[in-house]
Formats: sequence, C-alpha cells, structure tokens
Amino acid sequence: QVHLVESGGGLVQAGGSLRLSCAASARTTSTYIMAWFRQAPGKEREFVGTINWNSDSTYYLDFVKGRFTISRDNAKITVYLQMSSLRPEDTAVYYCATKYGTRWPSVRRVEYHYWGQGTQVTVSS
Repeated sequence: QVHLVESGGGLVQAGGSLRLSCAASARTTSTYIMAWFRQAPGKEREFVGTINWNSDSTYYLDFVKGRFTISRDNAKITVYLQMSSLRPEDTAVYYCATKYGTRWPSVRRVEYHYWGQGTQVTVSS
C-alpha cells in the first residue's frame, strides 16, 4: 500500500507560478512511475505529466510543455509539479498517482493504482 499526499495548491493570478508536492509514504521496486493528473469542474480527469523515479525521465502532454516541470527528491520520497505561466484554464484539482508495471508513458487514469486526495489550484484572470 502506498499513500500519497498532495500539497501546495492555492489561488494565483494568471501568469503566476505554483509548486505542488506529492509525498509518498513509501517506495517499492514496483511503483516507480509517478504522474500528475488534473480534473476541472464538470470535466474528466486528465493526464498532465509523468516521471520515472529510477531514470528521471519525464513525459508531458503538449498543453503543459514548456510551462510545467515534474521533478523528484529521492530522500524525501516526494515528487513536485512546478507550474508557471498559469492560465485560468489550468484551474482544477490536481492529483498525483503511482502505478505498478513498466509501461511508459502511461497516460490513462485506469493504469494507476494509488492516488492522493488532490489539491485545488485556482488561476484568476
């Protein structure tokens, strides 16, 4: 069992930045792919980006490339989502997730086995 806890959400003006954190209770040799998703009101939860804990490889969808960066801190067992140039359409609840298996990149929600509770990000215009 892996517990994930997100933090760092809040209210920010358009063009601003936020850094989200996702602290994991543990790591195993099987759960080394972490991802960020987001869900806006009335919309499906969508993939944002992912990181391979072992190789440090990252993958993002086009709509966040150049604006969002995922990184990790091994000692803290924490993954970060640095968001810049935020837009009102980035407003959503942001979730981190982890999965078993080696498939890369995994962009579908159903592939992930453990989820955090989410943190709200609101971008005002």
